[in-house]
Amino acid sequence: MQYASLLREIPLFESMEDADLVALGKKLTPKDFIGGATVFAQGDEGDAMYVILEGAVDIVAGSGNQRVTLASLFNGQYFGELSLLDGATRSASALATRDTHALALNRDDFVEFVKGRPEAALSIMHEIGERMRATNELMTRTVSRNIVEEDLENISLGDKVADKVAAFGGSWPFIFIFAGFMFVWMTWNSVFTGKLAFDPLPFMFLNLFLSTIAALQAPVIMMSQNRQSAKDKAMAVNDYQVNLKNEVSIDKLIRSQGELVQRLAHVERMIGLAGGRQSMLPPS
Repeated sequence: MQYASLLREIPLFESMEDADLVALGKKLTPKDFIGGATVFAQGDEGDAMYVILEGAVDIVAGSGNQRVTLASLFNGQYFGELSLLDGATRSASALATRDTHALALNRDDFVEFVKGRPEAALSIMHEIGERMRATNELMTRTVSRNIVEEDLENISLGDKVADKVAAFGGSWPFIFIFAGFMFVWMTWNSVFTGKLAFDPLPFMFLNLFLSTIAALQAPVIMMSQNRQSAKDKAMAVNDYQVNLKNEVSIDKLIRSQGELVQRLAHVERMIGLAGGRQSMLPPS
């Protein structure tokens, strides 16, 4: 009875009858892990699931720069339940982030329990179906961001001016307008003389004007280029997050579908065995 109420709080077993919970609770064994210890590693044989009584555990996939924390679990939560279904290798690693006291349910004990209680297996099947729906919902969520809209919302007046100047300074209209302006300037000061020629050859004032424009335009264009570089970096990070989320979600969906098929086959076998035993009983 001491662990039946704890199992009742776990969604995987919450639909089971009280008698089944008591019987299953007797098969739980205490396990202790110090902070930083590995409960199990990705690729290890799946031989048990765990329920956290005290402490915390991170579920991680990959290693190095590709390491991703899939979940952070605390008191009352469970992990490693897929191993109860098929005993396949672990799809992720579990690391105790601090001293953790947990309960372990071995796969052999669970299989023995399910074989004797097909109704409990059906209850677990119902919970697995709910979890697959949650996985499908996760697949429909978006982690992508509209970087352009976010940039426009946070842009300052100076950044807007820099973008406008850089966009206009690098366009054909600017080239044609500036070429026409210089043509008129040089033609005027070449044709007329005296006071009408305000900048005669060698066009010293024109050279000063062009140097001033170049000195002002260069830092403005660099400001715009720096902002564009920041946007490109944000877009690259966003693309990485989207691709990573899709990879993890697809892998999780494939594993969940395989799990569901195996559970259906197992429950059908259990129901068939139970029906066969009942048919062998003598009529009352």
